[in-house]
Amino acid sequence: MTSEAIQERLKPIVKLYVNNQENFKNLTLESNFINDLEINSANLVDIVLDVEDEFDIRIENDDMEKMTNVEATVKVIQKKLAAK
Repeated sequence: MTSEAIQERLKPIVKLYVNNQENFKNLTLESNFINDLEINSANLVDIVLDVEDEFDIRIENDDMEKMTNVEATVKVIQKKLAAK
């Protein structure tokens, strides 16, 4: 699955938890979930759970810790999908 396709499926998941809508409108690969989108750490766990459901994958704690921005999250998802 392409990075762009993953991003399109990721956007509605992330949007539910975003506190800075202006930055969400300008979402890039470098967008940081905490600093740019103002998502709190508890909601980051919710995002991971939603990503697992959306992509039918299992994300381990070490991968979860890497998922701080859009690009890192896309890479984790691609890695997990490739391993299926």
